[in-house]
Amino acid sequence: MKLQIRILIYSILFFLYLSSTTSLLTLGETLKTDPYITLGCGFAVLNILYTFFALKWTPLLNIILSIAIAAISLFLAVQFANLHLLVNYDPYLVKTAIFTNAILSILFWEIVYQVKNKKQTK
Repeated sequence: MKLQIRILIYSILFFLYLSSTTSLLTLGETLKTDPYITLGCGFAVLNILYTFFALKWTPLLNIILSIAIAAISLFLAVQFANLHLLVNYDPYLVKTAIFTNAILSILFWEIVYQVKNKKQTK
């Protein structure tokens, strides 16, 4: 996949992460579930859609990587927000966690993509 296409797809994925977070949190409040579980499942679904439309690898690999990346990104985003580094700009640290989650997810997808490409070329 060309770099320009990946950048376009990552931009769309970034926008989807940012725009779907409030909907997922609202859904979690309606269902009375833990927000982290709701966000994790919602982001895993977004990742699964991404892998099946953009990467088109094997279904099992798509699903495993989607769930793993969603869980790791959400965990690291919460940990980064708990550092309170940007408390002057974001007092409740919600935006910090949302942006960090989106950026980390895209970063992990690019790492997985590069590793998979390296293995295929060998």
